[in-house]
Amino acid sequence: MRKFLPGVALVFALSFVFASRAAADPAYVGAKKCRACHLKQFQTWEQTRMAKSFELLKAGAHADAKKKMKVDPQKDYTHDEKCLPCHTTGYGKPGGFVTLEKTPEMVGVQCESCHGPGGEYLKEGFMTLKNKEYKRAELVKVGLVVPTAETCTSQCHNSKSPFVGKDYVFKFEERKAKGTHEHVALKYKH
Repeated sequence: MRKFLPGVALVFALSFVFASRAAADPAYVGAKKCRACHLKQFQTWEQTRMAKSFELLKAGAHADAKKKMKVDPQKDYTHDEKCLPCHTTGYGKPGGFVTLEKTPEMVGVQCESCHGPGGEYLKEGFMTLKNKEYKRAELVKVGLVVPTAETCTSQCHNSKSPFVGKDYVFKFEERKAKGTHEHVALKYKH
């Protein structure tokens, strides 16, 4: 029987560590990083209700709607763990929202809430290449999410929200037209 060499064990251990890091969730980077390449989309998004959704958690904001749904309009919900997953980006995930004090740049429903974390896009040699035309399959491989109604209803527009009642119907196409961003043609084809 052969002896198992300590050096071989070390190689296996390091391989496992690096493989598990590679398999880890990609990090959230924030809308300002997306803005560098998607300025027109960013500018139209920042005017939307989704961009400003964190403001709804503040005391006194939308008091009439909160009263109607039996939510205390004078309470500050900006630290409420039940509200933060839907009113911030990447809550509880690598690079995502932690608290208003620590990660104010991650408030609101940003690009990555719908399109997936952007950490992989920013790696050297991917979206950093100039004048590259990306195939959608390449982008999906590194984490691009092409949003569907299921993206929205599985994450936020569901019965966990105090604003979703038994008669609530989520109208994806209508909400997409009103609440996301203008779908401007991209500079380089995807």
